[in-house]
Amino acid sequence: MATAAETLNASDEQRVGTRPGTMELTVRVRRFNPEVSQDSWWDEWTVQCEPLERLVEVLHQIKWHHDGTLSFRRSCAHGICGSDAMLINGRNQLACKVLAEDVGPKVTIEPIRGLPVLKDLIVDMDPFMDEYRGVLPFLINDSGEPDKERRQSQEDRHRYDDTTKCILCACCTTSCPVFWGDGGYVGPAAIVNAHRFIFDSRDEGGRERMKILSEKTGVFRCRTTFNCTDACPRGIQVTKAIQEVKRSILFERF
Repeated sequence: MATAAETLNASDEQRVGTRPGTMELTVRVRRFNPEVSQDSWWDEWTVQCEPLERLVEVLHQIKWHHDGTLSFRRSCAHGICGSDAMLINGRNQLACKVLAEDVGPKVTIEPIRGLPVLKDLIVDMDPFMDEYRGVLPFLINDSGEPDKERRQSQEDRHRYDDTTKCILCACCTTSCPVFWGDGGYVGPAAIVNAHRFIFDSRDEGGRERMKILSEKTGVFRCRTTFNCTDACPRGIQVTKAIQEVKRSILFERF
């Protein structure tokens, strides 16, 4: 009977070697490590993978079997946590939702743009989250604690249903050319999360949020390029939400 070590070694050899039904994928990654160099560089690996294997698993294979120093974020691997947002072949996407067969035979991966790169594909999300927190993304209701749940009609719920889908992956914000050029711009994701509460019939903080978004760095910095809508992995109509917030601000005359 084979030992545990022999079984693991055999599994590694099978994983790295050519297997029936697999494809060859060349993965080119923009690397950065401030402890090594202040300039980024490119590394490239060619691996065997299943055509229906997700790109995040291909990155796992590289990290586990080729280069353990490769760094990237990942968590749920089901398109819910939003942590593995990357620039894949020039488009912001979640690595866990991209199949190897859709990007082969060669894929180029970079960190999302507009946020400081900490290491390899990991960016500093603090500026993004600061803008998110700045629009008060929580229910505000000073009418007192109710005796029972706050009822809401299906029509009222549908009014903001689309923007409840945001997973804070930053794909929309870091695909926005205004955000790249203006570090003060609040960004699409923050506006989407403000929209979710502005149009919630149970909330009483809409005017306060609209006043925040009417500032110079707010919603009117949007130039309607639709990059954000195209980049959203959840299919949110981001540009539509931004325009609805704009119209509400103009109607309220802030």
